[in-house]
Amino acid sequence: MNRLIALMAGIAALAAVPAAAQTIAITGGRVVVGDGSPPIDGGTVVIRDGRIVAAGANVAVPAGATVVDARGKWVTPGIVAGFSRIGLIEVDAVDPSNDAQANSSPFSAAIDVVPAVNPQASSIAINRAAGVTRAVVSPATARSIFAGQGAIIDLGGDMQPITRPRAFQYIELGEDGANDAGGSRAAAHVLLRNALREARDLRLPVGSGGRSRSPSTAPPEDLPENPYILPDARRSEDVLLTRFDAAALVPVLQGRQLLLVHVERASDILQALALKREFPNLRLVLVGATEGWRVADAIAAARVPVIANALVDLPASFEQLGATQSNIGRMRAAGVQVAIGMINDDEARQTRVLPQYAGNLVAIGRVPGHSGLSWDEAFAAISSAPAEVIGLGSEIGSLRPGRRGDVVIWDGDPLELATGVEAVWIDGVRQSLENRQTRLRDRYRQPREGALPHAYTPRQ
Repeated sequence: MNRLIALMAGIAALAAVPAAAQTIAITGGRVVVGDGSPPIDGGTVVIRDGRIVAAGANVAVPAGATVVDARGKWVTPGIVAGFSRIGLIEVDAVDPSNDAQANSSPFSAAIDVVPAVNPQASSIAINRAAGVTRAVVSPATARSIFAGQGAIIDLGGDMQPITRPRAFQYIELGEDGANDAGGSRAAAHVLLRNALREARDLRLPVGSGGRSRSPSTAPPEDLPENPYILPDARRSEDVLLTRFDAAALVPVLQGRQLLLVHVERASDILQALALKREFPNLRLVLVGATEGWRVADAIAAARVPVIANALVDLPASFEQLGATQSNIGRMRAAGVQVAIGMINDDEARQTRVLPQYAGNLVAIGRVPGHSGLSWDEAFAAISSAPAEVIGLGSEIGSLRPGRRGDVVIWDGDPLELATGVEAVWIDGVRQSLENRQTRLRDRYRQPREGALPHAYTPRQ
């Protein structure tokens, strides 16, 4: 009887092993680790139980591993979209399919994008088939400079897309922030400082003696991880934020949650950096930063990372008069930690063009008078760099041991336009590359009369 119970327990344990719990060896390819190091010819990548075990030359293939021959191919970590709204929008102009912003909500900072992320959005499968495996997903502002809390997601073909919920708070401080705050940048900064002070003054009761303590001095274990779980907070009536919104900003003040700030012009960047002097625990990340090259030394000195657009070279607005494709190259040369994102650049659908943008930075460096990136730096800017900026460098973005098994096989140089994706793994699980576009392509590649029904009955 005991032997039967043990046998049944063993069978149950085998059934509980997830699809990722296997060993895969991708051999013979040109391996790009994604950390800025040069490609390794004839390399091997080993994935076990959904994690990278080894990547490089002279890596032994474990016994029993599923071997994938990648000779003549490139093998890289999956692309990490440094800033996007993928999974939040299907059709921009159709409100029921657009969850990027809450135009009539009484809440702002407390908004959490997680319930709105749709892993079956058509853009997910299309971008996955182009090698994008993870994405930074941000809400957009509506009635306040605070958009809410963004998440890191994977683009896998399942219904569990969230890698890290509430990874950051996102705010606008440039032209859009001025509009959201009532018409001027000065109003936006007053609104921001007032909100941070309301969060700082939110007092959380501790102990049994009825005493209270400010979140700025309370240890992290005394603070709510989930802003929807509120303490019995004591507040004055002279406040602008709801209790939910104020509580959502407490982790930002403590430095437990990143604050992503969208700014473009040089003076706005300097004003954003000045926030750290007043609120020293803030962990800022600049988004956009079109004129970052003008104040690159100040950004580097403040040790604030940047998620920048790679293909902004025209004065599309008054805050982008200093636009140049050399922006990222010049900031990096000054010592700024830079990743590539796609704010206000069809970021809900077209993260698949990130390799093209990275390739442009390689090419622009060869133009006299311009600054770009080396090939190794450019690929890192769409893989390990965004992962490190968002605080997940130990989890995603490279093929270093211990990282999640997000791997892509390409039929050529991944930064070349003509290159295609041949295989994608996310968390060690091989993904389908089929999507609506491939199905339409196959359906109408060779249309034949009678193969499909008429939309109406033809008159005889």
